[in-house]
Amino acid sequence: MDHLWSPWRYRYIQTAEGTDTCIFCQKAGEQKDEENLIVHRGRHNFVILNLFPYTTGHLMVAPYEHVGTLDRADEAIVTELMLLVREAQTHLGSIYKAHGFNLGMNLGAAAGAGIDGHIHMHVLPRWRGDANFMSVIGETRVMPEELGETYLKLKAAWA
Repeated sequence: MDHLWSPWRYRYIQTAEGTDTCIFCQKAGEQKDEENLIVHRGRHNFVILNLFPYTTGHLMVAPYEHVGTLDRADEAIVTELMLLVREAQTHLGSIYKAHGFNLGMNLGAAAGAGIDGHIHMHVLPRWRGDANFMSVIGETRVMPEELGETYLKLKAAWA
């Protein structure tokens, strides 16, 4: 059996473990959008940059309401969530000239949810050739842009 190591993810696991506080509820309620990397607030959902991104522009759309599955979420939440995902794709495509996108939602710990109990959709821009040897062999993630710069670009796109 081969093992694929991702040591850069340990910071994420350390951050997520050992707390009863939902990171999405906390950040949405603090009203510190720039500090918390919230680039847009809708009526039912907000758009936030992933603090531990897989690619530049990796963001998430999450509802303000703490809800763990789509079937428990109000129709207005789900509808706006998908509309914001579509808008995120448009903005990321325009800003970063992405060749494709990964969209994903893990519902429940058994499905791989890093933040269990609060639905959120990941939106990741992708480019031809962006998956290379650096992450696997060099244990290094190559991020061509700092989160602060990504925040400013996406905040302006939603303005």
